[in-house]
Amino acid sequence: MGDHSKCGINTMFNTGTVTGVSANIFGSGYPRNFVPSFAWGGTSGYATFQLDKVYETAEKAMERRNVVLTDADKKILKHVFEMTASERVWEK
Repeated sequence: MGDHSKCGINTMFNTGTVTGVSANIFGSGYPRNFVPSFAWGGTSGYATFQLDKVYETAEKAMERRNVVLTDADKKILKHVFEMTASERVWEK
């Protein structure tokens, strides 16, 4: 499970499932064995978790741990977002 990724309560994963960065998986059934970075959804389909929302969510989660999301962190997330665009097949 990649950094800043999360799943809904009772979400089921098969052994060996790989989930990318900043993915949000929810719903019934088993998601496929590879969930791309910045995926939002589950077995009924995915949308792209857009960077502005990714930053907002990461800032809130990190704030609860007394950590600041820096500009460097944002640049890293943006770079990963750009590098993994081809894996988000629903965007095509």
